[in-house]
Order: sequence, then C-alpha cells, then structure tokens
Amino acid sequence: MGVKGFVEGGIASIVAGCTTHPLDLIKVRMQLQGEPLRAPVPATNPALQPALAFNSAHAAALPVAAQARPGPISVGIGIVRAEGAAALFSGVSATMLRQTLYSTTRMGLYDVLKQKWTDQESNTMPLGRKIAAGLVAGGVGAAVGNPADVAMVRMQADGRLPAAQRRNYRSVADAITSMARQEGVASLWRGSSLTVNRAMIVTASQLATYDQVKEAILQKGLMADGLGTHVTASFSAGFVAAVASNPVDVIKTRVMNMKVEPGKAPPYDGALDCALKTVRAEGPMALYKGFIPTISRQGPFTVVLFVTLEQVRKVLKDF
Repeated sequence: MGVKGFVEGGIASIVAGCTTHPLDLIKVRMQLQGEPLRAPVPATNPALQPALAFNSAHAAALPVAAQARPGPISVGIGIVRAEGAAALFSGVSATMLRQTLYSTTRMGLYDVLKQKWTDQESNTMPLGRKIAAGLVAGGVGAAVGNPADVAMVRMQADGRLPAAQRRNYRSVADAITSMARQEGVASLWRGSSLTVNRAMIVTASQLATYDQVKEAILQKGLMADGLGTHVTASFSAGFVAAVASNPVDVIKTRVMNMKVEPGKAPPYDGALDCALKTVRAEGPMALYKGFIPTISRQGPFTVVLFVTLEQVRKVLKDF
C-alpha cells in the first residue's frame, strides 16, 4: 500500500508540473527582478546609494534604484518575443526530474504517515497530525530533490542573462554534471536549507489544507465526493500554500541562481544575508515578488495535482 502511494503521487505530480511549467518559469523570472545582470558598477556611482548600508564587499551585489516592474503577462510576452515560445518550457526536463524525486517522495511519505497516524476507530486524522506529516514529508522530499531544483531554477533563469553570461545548459543532466564539475558537488545542495524549509511549509499547508477542506465539505454534505469537491479543496490548498511559502521561495530562487566566481565574494553569504539585502534594498514586499504568478501557478498546479491524483487512485484502486 505504501509503494502505491508513491506511484500515485509521482504520476500526479509530473502531470501537474509539466502542465504548469510556463507559469513557474514566469514566477522565477519575476522573483529575480531587481538583481543586477551585468558586471558590478564602481561603488562611487550615485545610483548605488541605497546599498551604502552594507560593506563594500557586497555593495555591488545590490540592485539599483527601484523601477516600475512588469507583471506576469508582460513578462511572459517579453520571454516569447525575445527568446521564442519554446523558452516558456526552458528547464522542463529539470521539472520532470524534480517532480520525480521531490514530489514523489513527499506525496508517498505523506500517504504512509497518514495511514499510520489516522485514528482507526473514527477514520479521521487531526489537523495537527496532518501538518506534522506534511512537515516531515516535505523536508525529506526536498533533501532528495534539491539538485534537480537548483538545475531547474538556473535553466529557467538563464534567458534573462546577457548572452556572454548564460550557462546554456543543454539538459538537466548537463546542468547537474556541469555544476558538480565547475563548482563542486556541494553546489547541488546550494540553498538546500531554504528548499527544505519551503517544502515543509508548502507540503504541510497544501496537503493538510486539501484533506481538511475536503473532509469539511463531505461532512457538511455541501457536495458529493466528486470533481467539484476536489477542485474546491485543491484550489483552497493552493492559495494557502502560495501565501505561506512565497517569501521563502523568493530567497531560495535568488540564492540558487547566484553566480559564484572564483576569487570573488558571493552576492549573498546565505539565506539570512539574502533576505536582509533584499528587504533593505527593495522593501519588505520584495519577498512577495512573483506572488501573482505564484498563485496563478500554485492554484492550477494544485488543482491538476489533486484531480489527477484522485483519478489515478480510482484507476489503481484494484492494484
């Protein structure tokens, strides 16, 4: 029964991940808005005044004065015009690998814990246990899938860089082997603490909310156990997960995407340093950059994920 949960979760996750990949790519591009694209400018440039609160070693890593930033539709149109429609699926191979490693693990492990922690008499599981199961499952899944996550972020972000600075990975395998060769194996787990934290938040909020809302709908007799209930519960889960995880997701994206050059200090010393620099230079709401595409992606992703999962469960019911 345990293995079956991994298979069901893996199939549903891959379908959902590939379906919503363009929205995820737009989200990543928007989260990176405000970061410098070119070589550092001398610290004497007046445009870097907002960065003077930091020491000179990091001053050049900060963005310049705030400018009006395009929304998700404008970003999407810009990507298609500059890079072609196929660019919306940049890094889709990494998404497939990530869902295979990360989501299969978290969905399957949550199902195992759910079976173990469900009260056998009432056949219910308290919300606290659902959240705990989500935290454990998300953390383990993220640790397993972090290399694919780093590769996915880099492949999605590559098109925004000047041609001379692009990494031009040919595939997720090329991305992972290139990182390991050029930056060391440890680079594959860059930002892993953030990935784990985000995954714990997303999994706990997403899976617990889905189960809780679905149970409430069925117990109150608002709808039958069908498509309407699954869509309502899954969209609620997607919204809660997006609100809870967006700040961590912004920092994770920036830390994973930073380019560390030999002999030079990295743009960020870690997650906390990245968060502080982001907030000080761009304001607290910078942590919710890309929220519209996040919810636009998280909503459909979660709906496709759980609707597909329910259908797969029906198909594999007798296995």
